[in-house]
Amino acid sequence: MNKKDKSEEINKMIPEEQEIEEMQDDQDLESDLNEQQEEIKSIEEELQEDLEKEKDKFLRLFAEFENYKKRTTKERMDLFRTAGQDVMVALLPIMDDFDRALKEISKSSDKELFKGVDLINNKLKETLKSKGLQEIEIKEGDAFDAEVHDAITLIPAPNNKLKGKIIDVVEKGFKLGDKIIRHPKVVVGN
Repeated sequence: MNKKDKSEEINKMIPEEQEIEEMQDDQDLESDLNEQQEEIKSIEEELQEDLEKEKDKFLRLFAEFENYKKRTTKERMDLFRTAGQDVMVALLPIMDDFDRALKEISKSSDKELFKGVDLINNKLKETLKSKGLQEIEIKEGDAFDAEVHDAITLIPAPNNKLKGKIIDVVEKGFKLGDKIIRHPKVVVGN
């Protein structure tokens, strides 16, 4: 091989300038493509984070709204249960007056008068009972409970069994639903 052939062969082996430029362009395109893919991935991750934040925000807001609904429903139910409390409390002294009147009328000879007043008394009690009013049942000899009973006086107990127990009920107590609206007034043995 002569020098000329060698030089031609070497020239064939060395890429031409245009080919070099094309290779560089391909590398530039490839690096641009990689950068764009990374940029797309970062935007995707950002959007995913934003979506997670919004989901969390929505779930918290939904839970808060559910709690609000439960709370207002409970408050409304409590209001309905105790809506007539003022009226009930105002009627309690009238019920006491009926009890005292019946006690005195029973001493008289007019049994028809007693029956009539007793019917009215029972009708009033049943009407109030249907609206949720309940009498607190206590009797002589029950244990005194400071949370339920009002002790108006302490007297010496007639016997040791009645120490710390209820000796007499001066005024009846009443509940409206689960709430005590008037505590029974009692005399306690000491």
